[in-house]
Amino acid sequence: MSLEAEKAHANAAITAGERRRAALAEIDEAKFSWFHAKACIVAGVGFFTDAYDIFSISIAATMIGYVYHQGGSNTTNQDLGIKVAHSIGTFFGQLLFGWAADQIGRKRMYGVELMIIIIGTLGQAVAGEAAAISVYGVIIMWRFIMGIGIGGDYPLSAVITSEFAARRIRGRMMAAVFSAQGWGNFTSAVVSVIVIAAYKDEILAEPVTDLKGIDQCWRIIIGLGCVPGAIALYFRLTIPETPRYTMDIESNIKQASQDIDTYLNTGTYVVDPIHNNERAEVPKATLSDFAAYFSQWKNFQILFGAAWSWFALDVAFYGRGTKQLQMYQTLYNAAVGNIILAVGGLIPGYYFSFALVDFWGRKPIQLMGFIVLTIIFCCMGFGYHAMLATDSGKKAFVFLYCMANFFQNFGPNTTTFTIPGEVFPTRYRSTGHGIAAASGKLGAIIAQVGFSRLSNIGGTNAWLNHILELFAFFMLTGIFSTLLLPETKNLSLEDLSHEDPANFVKGSGIYPMSEEIARIEEEHRTNHQL
Repeated sequence: MSLEAEKAHANAAITAGERRRAALAEIDEAKFSWFHAKACIVAGVGFFTDAYDIFSISIAATMIGYVYHQGGSNTTNQDLGIKVAHSIGTFFGQLLFGWAADQIGRKRMYGVELMIIIIGTLGQAVAGEAAAISVYGVIIMWRFIMGIGIGGDYPLSAVITSEFAARRIRGRMMAAVFSAQGWGNFTSAVVSVIVIAAYKDEILAEPVTDLKGIDQCWRIIIGLGCVPGAIALYFRLTIPETPRYTMDIESNIKQASQDIDTYLNTGTYVVDPIHNNERAEVPKATLSDFAAYFSQWKNFQILFGAAWSWFALDVAFYGRGTKQLQMYQTLYNAAVGNIILAVGGLIPGYYFSFALVDFWGRKPIQLMGFIVLTIIFCCMGFGYHAMLATDSGKKAFVFLYCMANFFQNFGPNTTTFTIPGEVFPTRYRSTGHGIAAASGKLGAIIAQVGFSRLSNIGGTNAWLNHILELFAFFMLTGIFSTLLLPETKNLSLEDLSHEDPANFVKGSGIYPMSEEIARIEEEHRTNHQL
């Protein structure tokens, strides 16, 4: 080889760390493609299923009360048990799957949570009772199991979406995934209306001691929740591992680089363990490393800010759904009412966030949402008795309720899901998201259990105004926790991880640099300087 050729070869060689940065730049600067759309759809179907299962239980619980209490209603503990079981399961699922996705792999765990949801949903639909067991106990058990799967969906879908997304569209991709919740809520209400209308004659004709029609209604409504999950299961099981996990946790930079080139161009990927078996030296996820990383205030404040913001939000988000605050009492009107709330507040809020999250930013949207919600709940709480005393006041109260739905979704409900999927390093990204999400679910459990007891202090619904005032207080605390968070708009996940990209890889492996990788690396350096 001539001297000139040797120089050319040396100039075309890069270290493992440089190859990692070039590969990451290729992801961050990629144009929106069918692969990105497919990732959003596959992840979004899971959230659609989650929301359908969560919100359909509201009307199903009323039906269960009719069936097993001969036209009456569930006891307070029965109703609470049915509705809070999934939240408790979700809490544990978020922590468990968040940890497992970092330790075992995103791909290996993705789909497992959906199988758990499907099994738990079918178990509810066929639940029965016998002399030695109550139907309520069986339903609660299956809803707890379903909740574990729902909990797993949060960190997995958030992290997989964020790690595949280009930096300029990451917020919109994550918002699109999360907005599927609104459609799941809407669909559960539409299905309820259709099923109830279809069984109208049976419901009107049956004696209260044998409500077979209503019994079939709630089982159909719940059981249909597993259909979209079953459709999406294959695609989740076949989604590729994220290149960031392959590089930063499996330490296989060469395989990750090949994956990026392949799936961005063809939408597929090929695992080649024979030729792509080099391992770089990168930081490992250990208990001591976890403690060292989060013992630094700059890192812990982000975890605390994300966790408390989600906790504060869910206190009000799930507290609104207590029995005393429902707008409609009959089965049909309850389902129609849910459609009105979804169309009037929930779904538009999601898409306002989608439209602005990559332009205005996550932090401003979250701050705005918490500020507006503080004002709304103050008006609803302190003006509760005055508004409900007149017809015009009641209309204003309903309007404020819809606005609370809107600004929870065009605000912290979307951003508390998005930000934790961006701000932690790859080896703790899923764990961090799981901790933040579990904190939110803890707030939901406190709201569902605690406020159902507080609402009747001093008489039926006598304490509702004070509960709304408590919502305002928690929204106020969310303002301050949001100030602890960074703005993540247009930044790469590596920029947000507070780690030195130049010294992240300690191995000395040398790889040939293609002209394409060299071009991407140069573009990334230029964009970063700008």
